[in-house]
Amino acid sequence: MIKIYHNPRCSKSRQGLAIVEESGKEFEVIKYLDKVTTEKEVKEILQLLNISAIELVRKNEAIWKENFKGKKLSENEIISTLVKYPKLIERPIVINNSKAIIGRPPSNIFSIL
Repeated sequence: MIKIYHNPRCSKSRQGLAIVEESGKEFEVIKYLDKVTTEKEVKEILQLLNISAIELVRKNEAIWKENFKGKKLSENEIISTLVKYPKLIERPIVINNSKAIIGRPPSNIFSIL
């Protein structure tokens, strides 16, 4: 089943959700700002995306700029930060079986549907 990590306040995330809905395939919406994402989940997402934790960070968010920008953080420290501040996670993330993609731009999502 397809999973979409979604933030309803984000226009790109809403566009991504529309693409998934229009696919006609069964999917699950995970509102990751409402549901606690664990370190294990973040690590699994990173593995599926085949990226490092820093690549999943929204570096223009005030939380990042004010607290973490310019600091040398380990992979695990960044993962812990993403769990503590889920707003920092790039969105939307769409997972389909063993594939995942960040829907920025939303048209990226078509490649895994």
